[in-house]
Amino acid sequence: MLVNTVASAEAALLPARNQMALSLGWHIVIACFGMAWPAIIFVMHRMGLRGNKEALELAKRWSKVSGVLFAIGAVSGTILSFEMGLLWPVLMERFGDVVGLAFALEGISFFLEAIFLGLYVYSWGKLPGKLHSLMLIPIMVAGVFGSFFVVSVNAWMNSPTGFDTNELTGEIINIDPLAAIFNSAVWYQFLHMFLAAYMVVGFSVAGVYAAGMLRGKTGKMAKLGITIPLIFAACATMAQPFVGHFAGQRIADEQPIKLAAMEGIFESETAAPLKLGGIYSEEEQKLKWAITLPIKGALSFQAKNDFNAEITGLAEAEEEDRPPVNIVRFAFQTMLAIGFALVGLVLWAAHRWKRSKEFLASKPFLVALVAAGPLAAIALEAGWVTTEVGRQPWVVHKELRTEDAVTDSPYIWVTLTVLFIVYSAMTAGAIAVIRSMSKRWAAGEKDLATPYGPATALQLDPNRHFEGGA
Repeated sequence: MLVNTVASAEAALLPARNQMALSLGWHIVIACFGMAWPAIIFVMHRMGLRGNKEALELAKRWSKVSGVLFAIGAVSGTILSFEMGLLWPVLMERFGDVVGLAFALEGISFFLEAIFLGLYVYSWGKLPGKLHSLMLIPIMVAGVFGSFFVVSVNAWMNSPTGFDTNELTGEIINIDPLAAIFNSAVWYQFLHMFLAAYMVVGFSVAGVYAAGMLRGKTGKMAKLGITIPLIFAACATMAQPFVGHFAGQRIADEQPIKLAAMEGIFESETAAPLKLGGIYSEEEQKLKWAITLPIKGALSFQAKNDFNAEITGLAEAEEEDRPPVNIVRFAFQTMLAIGFALVGLVLWAAHRWKRSKEFLASKPFLVALVAAGPLAAIALEAGWVTTEVGRQPWVVHKELRTEDAVTDSPYIWVTLTVLFIVYSAMTAGAIAVIRSMSKRWAAGEKDLATPYGPATALQLDPNRHFEGGA
């Protein structure tokens, strides 16, 4: 019986990993909009209350789109919550009491976000303008806090704390959930994710209106729809390399084998150089065809603020304790390449803005903006691949191996297939709904009527939201 259980767990490991990757990879992009978009909408709404009708119309439209995204994000987030227990039952059985508080607080944040988002979306024309705009503040706070608690669990997996292990029985004792939440990895990892969310949302929203301008929609609304999100994205983009630098230094201290995989280093090196690209050869145990930057000890300085510091190599870990180097390194290099390309785009935008207020008149610049949103999302996914695959073979770093935490259910391939169908349907449905709204807006419809209830005051008198800033 034990042999059959072990065999089932081994068979379930690959589909369980794929299912978790699909769920997390899909949900994380939607979660970005919950973290970042409310603040952008808030700025737009407040501009509208000062008399900018285009800004108020954009805030109204974006609130409806955010409602659609929140709905599908709620589904994918719920699925993820169940998957933690269904796919990794040993993880939750062993450490559920350690991370349970974080999940509970995330649930409370989710409900608060849902309540105030509903109030905001359905209160156009029913609340005074200033009061209505303030509904976005608890949405912002709940979105950020909810994301913080989820990221704290992932950070805890990289830097587990808040418990002791009984050496005789293996039982988890002296549990401190707050110490688990505020682990040594959480602040840098959350801030890295927080900035990434503003990059994804800011560039994606700006890209939509940039695409419209390329098709001839050059009015005030299009320019405003680019400028405000782009400002948010630009601020996040310029701050991100600094946060990433300090996050990398934490990895060098606490997860040196992950850093070795990210950099493709087999033998420990002093004054380690920084290398770009290349492919790691498992047979030769070295990085091949990489470009070495001509700065001696650049990697050592980047990781430890010392040009002569030693960087731990993969050889310091047993072979079974090493992550798959090429996956981790390719994901890491992809994230870096896109990140610095987006920094270049921001500098280009600043240069064009300084030279001319008509900085959106350049077709190549608009094309770059259209590409920036998908590229930011790819960088986000690559960052999560670096974090998750780089931690392998541990689901909890040096505490629980992934292969020991997985379910022994023989049906994971079936659930993976069903989940792929569900996510495909949700994606298609969201695109169809948003495209339908977009077409009606393009046709001149100012306020999309709900299929029930009387007409709102705003529908009856579109100017009501402006009077006296109320």
